[in-house]
Amino acid sequence: MKLTNHILKMLFCTILSVTLSCGDAFLERAPKGALFSENLATEQGVNGLLIGTYSLLNNGGTTGSGWQSGKWIFGGVTSDDAHTGTEAGALQPVPQYESYSYNSATPGLNSRWRVLYAGVQRANDVLRVLEVALADQAISEGAAAQVRAEARFLRGVYHLEAILMWRNIPFVDETVSAATGNYYVSNTESAWPKIEADFAYAADQLTDTKSEVGRANKWAAKSFLVKAYLFQYKYQDAKLLLDDIIQNGVTSNGLKYDLNTHYFDNFKPSTKNGPEQVFAVMHSVNDGAGGERGNTPSGDGHAGPYGGPFPSYGFYQPSFSLVNSYKTDAATGLPLIDSFNDEDVTHDLGIPSSAPFQPYSGTLDSRLDWIVGRRGIPFLDWGVNPGMSWVRQQSVGGPYLHMKNANPKSEPEARENNSSANTYNMIRFADVLLWAAEVEVELGNLAEAEAYVNRVRARAANPAGWVKKYINDSQPERGFSNTPAANYKVGLYAGHFEARGKEFAREAVRFERKLELAMEHHRFFDLQRYDQGTGYMADLLNAYIQHEIGIPDYNFYYMQSAHFTKGRNEIYPIPLEQIDLSVVNGQPTLQQNPNYN
Repeated sequence: MKLTNHILKMLFCTILSVTLSCGDAFLERAPKGALFSENLATEQGVNGLLIGTYSLLNNGGTTGSGWQSGKWIFGGVTSDDAHTGTEAGALQPVPQYESYSYNSATPGLNSRWRVLYAGVQRANDVLRVLEVALADQAISEGAAAQVRAEARFLRGVYHLEAILMWRNIPFVDETVSAATGNYYVSNTESAWPKIEADFAYAADQLTDTKSEVGRANKWAAKSFLVKAYLFQYKYQDAKLLLDDIIQNGVTSNGLKYDLNTHYFDNFKPSTKNGPEQVFAVMHSVNDGAGGERGNTPSGDGHAGPYGGPFPSYGFYQPSFSLVNSYKTDAATGLPLIDSFNDEDVTHDLGIPSSAPFQPYSGTLDSRLDWIVGRRGIPFLDWGVNPGMSWVRQQSVGGPYLHMKNANPKSEPEARENNSSANTYNMIRFADVLLWAAEVEVELGNLAEAEAYVNRVRARAANPAGWVKKYINDSQPERGFSNTPAANYKVGLYAGHFEARGKEFAREAVRFERKLELAMEHHRFFDLQRYDQGTGYMADLLNAYIQHEIGIPDYNFYYMQSAHFTKGRNEIYPIPLEQIDLSVVNGQPTLQQNPNYN
């Protein structure tokens, strides 16, 4: 039975955790626990609370959450992956984030803070109630050990998401509560050691496999610990874990970690829970909730695009620069790392669907058309993208559509009310391989780094996994031909890393992550990790802005004065509301991040 199905049975626990959370403090405070102790201190009760903790992984289920707290904003549109997309003036305040004109009071920041610390609070509730259940002998030591490890894993995940956003955060453990009066927790001490400790504990205690695929296992915990190490540049520590994960790791349902045969198998319901899934947020539809437990357009995964042949609403549109990144060298099939933006891939901006249009004829990486909907190219099995017959305002949103998690027409059972049963991959094995490549570059092992990158590229180079033309464009339900939909050419590196040196290898790995993980909300935080105070992130994103506002006929009005400020915009401001709520004796417990007020 999948974890999402248990949520139906344990919904009362989720509701209880939400109802008892406080809205008048800077974090979600613990309730004073008689009700928890008496009614939930059983094995069923603590598992219900644990499932409620999992349920916040996709930003749902607590006051103040919703689309404004989505990682697609803070990891996607603030990078060079995507634009807000949609009509002029719509979807505020997202354009403020995309143009770096936000401040500590901009809506969205407080919503994300609340949802992440509500997740922390739920994990701590589990740990507190678990101790009562153990004392009452209402749960076995063995079962309790797994519950405790999963709760600490989830607490680590929510704190990790927070530290990537704000860097200077309070770490809140189960000893912090309203009952003890110690809930004003400072953010001046680094939370990294405690985040590491949670993941290390979970990695040591969790089993390799789980009876429910959505639960975290040992290898997911090790992978999140690697991520924590990478953001602190602990490359040797990360390498020891990565070697183990790549060699021995298995999914929670017992599959040895590997890349899926086909790239898009990571993003459709019928092939989810495969060997590439390290840790994913579970979703379900047609379960009596009207799609509320699905992967919705307001969630981290995004169910689909806004317009085109796919019947959904979304507001997360690929950038011109992202599409240009998939151009390849006509001779080698390798990416054009330094010159990809010199010329734009042919697009249909301003060209009516009734007018002739010829898609780009140059060589492209095959992953492009599994990530981006383009005019004249099949959009899964829904039909050929028609162009300006789309419902949205193309001059502002751009001509491209988001495709990941727009599930196929042939899987109607996995859709309901613009929601999908697809998972959202927080970490997949391609992510792990490219982390390993990153680490090997920094440790000077360039041949090993190249081998990891080539393992990822080999899938994209295999014609069996390319987008193909339909047998009949007017009848997409008849299936696909053997003819590639575009001029795909993907090559492997052949000694390039050692021949061209560490700087080239570093950029090649970074570019490969951009290609492989596009539109999955990692890009902003990847750039943040690469920066290390050098201005790398500011230089790259300011160049990107200039490219996008220079597109002819593109009304990118809200980006005209956009500028990414070095030393400021690499992290987000602590929400003003949380600072105000943290005041004790006239002084705030939470300190604002540098260069914000």
